[in-house]
Amino acid sequence: MKNKLSRRSFTTSILATGVMGPTLAKAQEQAIGANLAAPSYVSASFVTVDWRNHFSNLRNGVIVSDTRGRVLHFWSEEEEYLIYPTSVPLTEELTKRGRTSVVQMVVGPEWRPTPNMLRRDPDLPRFVGAGPENPLGTHAMYLSWQYYRIHGTNDTRKIGRQASNGCIGLYNEDILDLFGRCKVGTQVILI
Repeated sequence: MKNKLSRRSFTTSILATGVMGPTLAKAQEQAIGANLAAPSYVSASFVTVDWRNHFSNLRNGVIVSDTRGRVLHFWSEEEEYLIYPTSVPLTEELTKRGRTSVVQMVVGPEWRPTPNMLRRDPDLPRFVGAGPENPLGTHAMYLSWQYYRIHGTNDTRKIGRQASNGCIGLYNEDILDLFGRCKVGTQVILI
């Protein structure tokens, strides 16, 4: 099995948690320098878990979005492993957990606020087209749950924070990378 954990994604996930210190910096260097061939991983909270056994197969790749750790884990069909820092929902009420899948993939998504978003903030624009002002960033993967997406963001300050209305946000360069690895049908678990 081949695992991949880049220095940038690891450092970003650590910085996103706001806990980078001398001990964690040393652990980062050890983890990056280590052969990560074991079926476990190191996340921002340094919890060792192998989520692949929660899927019957790795067809089309699998995603585990850890809302507490604020990271997204991806395993390809070939068992390549990647981790991306994320933004997560603002509150528990906005957080949906469970199994879903990618049902649509859109480059240059359009954004419309959900009815609940408009109830909370009636001043929101009713539509934002593709482009630099779009809250969904450059790419969006629509999940089988209505209104839920894994997408980029036009506001990178949100990554590593509770900042969304339910979606999982990634840096635009990270969603571009993940988008190229996923397909319609990619299995997703939000925990």
